[in-house]
Amino acid sequence: MGYAEASGLPPIQGLYASIIPLLLYAVVGPSRILVLGPDSSLAAIILATVSPLAQGHVDRAVALAGMVAILSGAFSILAGLARFGFVTDLLSKPIRYGYLNGIAITVVAGQLPKLLGFRTSADSLSAEILGLEKGIAGGRVNATAVIVGVSCLLVILACKRWVPKLPGVLVAVAGATICSALFDLHARTGISVVGALPQGLPGFRVPNVTLNDVGALVAGSAAIALVCSADMSVLSRIFAIRGGYHVDNNQELIALGAANVAAGLFQGFSVSGSASRTPVAEAAGGKTQLTGVVGALTICLLLGVAPSLMASLPTAALAAVVISACLALFEWKGVLRLLQVRLSEFVLSILCFLGVVVIGVIPGIFISVAAALLVFIWRAWRPYSAVLGRVNGLKGYHDIGRHPDARRIPGLVLFRWDAPLFFANASVFRERVLLSVAQSPTPVRWVVVAAEPVTDIDTTAADELTDLEVDLRDEGIGLCFAELKGPAKDSLKRYGLFAKLGQENFFPTLGQAVDAYLKAHDVEWHDWKE
Repeated sequence: MGYAEASGLPPIQGLYASIIPLLLYAVVGPSRILVLGPDSSLAAIILATVSPLAQGHVDRAVALAGMVAILSGAFSILAGLARFGFVTDLLSKPIRYGYLNGIAITVVAGQLPKLLGFRTSADSLSAEILGLEKGIAGGRVNATAVIVGVSCLLVILACKRWVPKLPGVLVAVAGATICSALFDLHARTGISVVGALPQGLPGFRVPNVTLNDVGALVAGSAAIALVCSADMSVLSRIFAIRGGYHVDNNQELIALGAANVAAGLFQGFSVSGSASRTPVAEAAGGKTQLTGVVGALTICLLLGVAPSLMASLPTAALAAVVISACLALFEWKGVLRLLQVRLSEFVLSILCFLGVVVIGVIPGIFISVAAALLVFIWRAWRPYSAVLGRVNGLKGYHDIGRHPDARRIPGLVLFRWDAPLFFANASVFRERVLLSVAQSPTPVRWVVVAAEPVTDIDTTAADELTDLEVDLRDEGIGLCFAELKGPAKDSLKRYGLFAKLGQENFFPTLGQAVDAYLKAHDVEWHDWKE
């Protein structure tokens, strides 16, 4: 219910979104313990997607949120069927830290007015902060709401810190509801409450939106699908490792998508794997999806028999629930660790954070995705490479940049390339090989590529290798490969480059390549004895 409020929707929609998705995931979901439902990481995205179009109309907001759930679910299903589960691995920890921290700050800012007893209408962080400032300056703060909200927040955090087995959210919400009903806080102090919920279960309903609305919702729905998939894959794998079983990422995407489509068709909104409720279910002894089924049936019982139980629940208590979840979502320790161990990833995380906070939640998500792809491309485009030499006392051949005392075999360049060879980095590879030849302290006769890290070679790279071989041959230099893996070697055979270079120029090990060079040329070389 709190996440529904944070998404700009009536609280009842949060309960509707917690019934059908749980039941459906129990049937088709691969995880044994994962609990689905509304989540704090989605609230800001749903609000940013729906609020500008709804313009304060509750029924329209519900319909738009339902269509967002259907669209995001369809994206997830398509990604799963296309076996795109690996895409979520592109979102590295620094990038996840950045956008999740940004979302956490945005959601907390949106919930603070409710904690203080008033409401604002804003669809960005800056507008939320301005609305909060105006509300406080205008004397709209409700002291009773502050007491209730802060008390609930303290109870939740205290239980999480000192009594983790005690359901702090349940204690706080039940206590706030009982106090509100006993002292009639709504009538006496004007504190906002949820009110009586509609009785009965959600019915099947296709969201009433236009095609123009659908077009406007696509970007937000794609962002939700991406965030859901990334969070779900990580959470699912964690609990699968704990339980000793395997979870297929693509099946997880399909199950997640089906759950979201069902949520949208039964008056709910987008759901994801819950990083807060799943550990609670596990701690309570849950072993199978029967836990989720019981949870869904309990909500059905509440709506069917006693919907008035929530009538006196203060919205300040719901705000406290959402804020506590966002505080858990905020990852400051991980960001500080990045600052200590890798400055570039710390900067990347901060850029993603600022993208969400300054530009907006949805653009910020896509900035994070773009940053992930750029980092991936940059590292593949300009990978690490090294010239190798012999270090006394160490087996094998080692980077002369890290071992300045390494001895180089006269006339031989041992060049290592730490990446696949493909269209983006093939010219860089060629340039670095030629540079290593130019910087050799002795005239070069052979270049041996230590190719163990080269897992693939595409046609563009093969053409560059052909040109490189011609350049080296014109200088009287032979081009050889050592430790090239079978699949990459098969590619060279298909391109005709393997036959052109000659099988004799491919060696199983670097040591054998060195021995062949020493045998072919009269070189004064004294190796160290092991």
